[in-house]
Amino acid sequence: MDIVMMAVKLLGGLAMFLYGMEIMGDGLKQGSGTALKNVLGKLTHNIVLGVLTGALVTAIIQSSTATIVLTVGLIGAGILNLRQAVSIVMGANIGTTVTAQIIRLMDIESGSGSILSFFKPDFLAPLALIIGIVLIMFVKKESLKNIGLIAMGFGILFMGLLSMTDAVEPLSSSPAFAAIISRFSDMPLLGILTGLVLTVIVQSSSAMVGILQALSSTGVMTFELVYPIIMGINLGTCVTTAMVCSIGSSKDAKRTGIVHIVFNTIGTILFMIVMTIIRSAGGFAGLWESVVDSGVIANFQTIFNLITAIVLLPFTNFLVWIACKCVKDDEEPEAVYLELAALDKKLMAVPAVALGGVTKVAASMAATAKENIELSLAQFSKYDEKRAEVIAANEERLDVFTDRADNYMIELSGNIEADSDNRQRSVLMRCIRDVERIGDYATNFDEMAKKFQDEELSFSEGAKKELEIMTDAIQEILRLTVEAIETDNEYVVRRIEPLEEVIDDMVLLLKDRHTARLCQGICSINSGLIFMDILTYFERTADQCSNIAMLMLAKDNEEIMKNHHLYLQELHASTDQSYLAEQANRRDQYLEPLKEIKC
Repeated sequence: MDIVMMAVKLLGGLAMFLYGMEIMGDGLKQGSGTALKNVLGKLTHNIVLGVLTGALVTAIIQSSTATIVLTVGLIGAGILNLRQAVSIVMGANIGTTVTAQIIRLMDIESGSGSILSFFKPDFLAPLALIIGIVLIMFVKKESLKNIGLIAMGFGILFMGLLSMTDAVEPLSSSPAFAAIISRFSDMPLLGILTGLVLTVIVQSSSAMVGILQALSSTGVMTFELVYPIIMGINLGTCVTTAMVCSIGSSKDAKRTGIVHIVFNTIGTILFMIVMTIIRSAGGFAGLWESVVDSGVIANFQTIFNLITAIVLLPFTNFLVWIACKCVKDDEEPEAVYLELAALDKKLMAVPAVALGGVTKVAASMAATAKENIELSLAQFSKYDEKRAEVIAANEERLDVFTDRADNYMIELSGNIEADSDNRQRSVLMRCIRDVERIGDYATNFDEMAKKFQDEELSFSEGAKKELEIMTDAIQEILRLTVEAIETDNEYVVRRIEPLEEVIDDMVLLLKDRHTARLCQGICSINSGLIFMDILTYFERTADQCSNIAMLMLAKDNEEIMKNHHLYLQELHASTDQSYLAEQANRRDQYLEPLKEIKC
């Protein structure tokens, strides 16, 4: 019965530990999601920076497996390449040791009068729970609620750790436990296997190290027993990663899982060889049979992962080569829309990163819509069937991406808790639809150009010159829109609306002027109707660009989000000098030259 009670208490403590880690990780992800996105987005080809990034991200989300799964998603989205992923894997192993270093607070021993007593887990845990529940229940500010989640997770984690420590305390006087420990001490390979199997079962290397640290409180855990188990724990975490990386992922994603296994396996073999040689040579004589505490366990895990990363860092290309040999490219790659890889559900674990990936591809799709407008307008000069095929293929890509992105963003909403992320999701969904409509207008232009050719129509010289200037204005507002989505630069965003107003004035002018040409018989009825339709779709294209600009401004402004039409009315009637100056420049650039053209 005592064994059953101890097992239940130990497993209950482990459950609290794992739940605390999850809550603390959620709070850290929500509180630093934007920073996490920026760190990953600015990752360069410098592998040292990649290692630091992997360590930082893992320290934030409290799981090396989650970091590697996130990396797999970024590879699929085209944000990272395999070589960058390898450096992140190395860093992830270092970052996962942060949890063990936090747990070492268990080792603090002090008198009741010492200030250090406030840092003991039996005081910190309930204090963290109190702070956490107050911030979650009674504070409305989102950032403070995230801090509350972190504190709550921290408190639950340590309460679970204390429960595990209490559960294993009777083992300190158990002869049977001491006998088992002595057998493990003589068989390091058995220790590695034990660490591996238990980590696969528990699905958390941090939790397994936490159990080891709890067991160290019995006073019978020696260094020669502990170090092989820690290395086995590092191997065990690879199994979960490899399974996740192999499910519905790209070749490079699967190779990332292979790299994680190879990296940890080589590190374990090298360390075991070195440790065996040192021990056989009589080095560190007092270390092997010394009793360890949680601090020694945390330090060894950190040293093991740090040295392994340093030693294997120069062999990054070799690790990539091994992974490529294990997972070979298909002889005939399947034709797919690469942009759909950004809609990887693995990225949903960190919504800010998922949104960043979709934003990047949305900018690419906006560039495709811009290209389609340019191609379709070129059809009026000389219609080309091959060009029409490119326009149709681009339009298909835009339609497919819009449908998939819509479903992806709806599913992502279930993972989003931060208001800022939710606003960005809403804005992004609407922006993508506006981009898709711009693509539709390109198809309309192409159809008009086809009719223009088939009926052997023509425009007057004045109409041709007018369309050239209008085309320049439309291409400019599309260029600004693509840049705005790519950079999220407010200055660029605010340059769109003044140009849109000028385009509206240009369309009104040209419709009146063309009506006069029709009345004078300068243009035929059929070509005149197509000219009017072109102007209508020019205006609609500019309107979609204006919508995108307003949505991007609304992302950080609740009032614009509620009623951006009212905002536009107030903006058009305002005396804002920067707006008026930009509008005046655009009038001089496009509207005034139009007025000089003779009908």
